[in-house]
Amino acid sequence: MNVDQMLSGKKFLIMGVANQRSIAWAIAKAFSSAGAELAFSYQNERFKGKVEKLVEEEMAGSLLLPCDVTDDSAIDNLAAIIKEKWGALHGVVHSLAYAKKEELDGQYLNTSREGFLLAQNISAYSLTAVTNRLYPMIKKGGSIITLTFQGSERVVPNYNVMGVAKASLEASVRYLAADLGPMGIRVNAVSAGPIRTLSAKGVKDFNRLLEGVEDKTPLRRLADADEVAGTALFLASELSSSVTGTILYADCGYNIMGN
Repeated sequence: MNVDQMLSGKKFLIMGVANQRSIAWAIAKAFSSAGAELAFSYQNERFKGKVEKLVEEEMAGSLLLPCDVTDDSAIDNLAAIIKEKWGALHGVVHSLAYAKKEELDGQYLNTSREGFLLAQNISAYSLTAVTNRLYPMIKKGGSIITLTFQGSERVVPNYNVMGVAKASLEASVRYLAADLGPMGIRVNAVSAGPIRTLSAKGVKDFNRLLEGVEDKTPLRRLADADEVAGTALFLASELSSSVTGTILYADCGYNIMGN
């Protein structure tokens, strides 16, 4: 299959672009190069300008839609606009995660109730809430893709409540895959290795976390955002038509190694 035509004629919603270094943006570029038509959602006015500028410069004509995923009415509105503009979807890329900065420091046992619920709401439950509204529009063979990190399985210093949220997200992937499988819709997650993104900057001492990681991976290097995007492209395409409910690692093999 020609990669340039891999997603030709298909429509995808990309959620979670923050800037040009976002993994979601790398995925958007890969999908666009493969022929997909894209829509982008942004969480609030803080991110609108950055996303709007990126889209106008590189993917003019794409839909740009507001969606605060903590607000059910906002998700309803997103779904209504997509149905009005497109009528149907072929997939969604969910790249949303947030926790209060103070919750990503020190010991997990100090997590506040408010901080725990906020991280779960935005980082995990949003996938379920968005899927609930959009799946009736997703064509058979469609693909829902989210992003995770191995802090869901291992203790990563200062990842704390986000690691617990990612574990919840991964469980959601499996349950959603079981629900939507009979409709021909696949749900998967890409687990990327540590990458310098805006979200990563929120983790205290993230640069220190990177020290020595390259030497521990089988490939002796870190994966970059474009490589993660290639994995997402595979999951969005017909090449992965039998893959669902899976956590697919794009981390140069780091997940198989001991500490």
